[in-house]
Amino acid sequence: MYKSIDLFAGIGGIRLGFEQAFKGDIKTVFVSEWDKKAVETYKANYNDGIDVVGDITKVDEKDIPPHDILLAGFPCQAFSLAGQKRGFEDARGTLFFDVARIVKYHKPKVVFCENVKNLVNHDRGRTFDVIKAVLADLGYKVFYKVLNSKNFSVPQNRERIYIVGFRNDIAPEDFIFPEKTDDTKVIKDIMEEHEVSPKYYISTIYLDSLKRHKARHASKGNGFGYEIRELDSVAGAIVCGGMGRERNLIIDDRLTDFTPVTHIKGSVNKEYIRKMTPREWARLQGFPDNFKFVVADTHLYKQFGNSVTVPVIRAIAEKIKTHLEKENMEKKKSEEIFEQLAFIWR
Repeated sequence: MYKSIDLFAGIGGIRLGFEQAFKGDIKTVFVSEWDKKAVETYKANYNDGIDVVGDITKVDEKDIPPHDILLAGFPCQAFSLAGQKRGFEDARGTLFFDVARIVKYHKPKVVFCENVKNLVNHDRGRTFDVIKAVLADLGYKVFYKVLNSKNFSVPQNRERIYIVGFRNDIAPEDFIFPEKTDDTKVIKDIMEEHEVSPKYYISTIYLDSLKRHKARHASKGNGFGYEIRELDSVAGAIVCGGMGRERNLIIDDRLTDFTPVTHIKGSVNKEYIRKMTPREWARLQGFPDNFKFVVADTHLYKQFGNSVTVPVIRAIAEKIKTHLEKENMEKKKSEEIFEQLAFIWR
């Protein structure tokens, strides 16, 4: 049984991927997430009695239970490089420092992190240099790779960097990330099975404003603005805020009642253009349909836009599990040989 902790947990996407990969061989012993609405969703789906701790910067690492695997989808921040040490000291003042101090104290077997693709180039590459240096200084061999969600059973073009650190005493010579499991999924595979509420359909007034906004940018040679995705294509990366939802509009002609159910300006558009639903966003991130929604749509869009693609996490976690099992077998074999030799010596 491996013990894990879930830092910057969000709604538990990284945890879910590891639980799917490790099945009954992993147990979460500590969770930290400061966003209250995310905590509501987390607790509704992981009713295991663990109290979700808020601000990790106020938690003493000594109060965190021992663990084998540290999971962290930490926010990307610039590092102060005044000292140019590019190690543990340079990470101070950032949220990654909280990951580092916990790693320094507990020395888990594996550190797993996920972040935006641009982390590699953030602050001209210096941010990522610090992260690698910190983990190396703490005794970890670091592997990383940018993977695209569309290659892992979901129709979403989403590139993210995944970082795996193995403690030096159990680190492999090389760690091969999964390249692809399934790249055949398209938007129609994740659409709601039945007609959805008119509230997801764009109003005529708002649609006109979106068209004018796009036309203005097009006249300047820019590609900004709303986008309607073909149902046999993949979605763009879902994000919270900005044009997150409007960049992934679809045409769904199953609407039969155009009566507005919310206060809108104008009427429901007759072109059948709508936003994807929170359930469809959950599916774009690979969350199962039994994942409970207990907060308003506005919060759900933010939570899934901020979350991870579960099948990608699962594929990487399966590789990690394979290595840990191999390491355990080798350790057990060595112990058996030692016992045999000890018996002979006696």
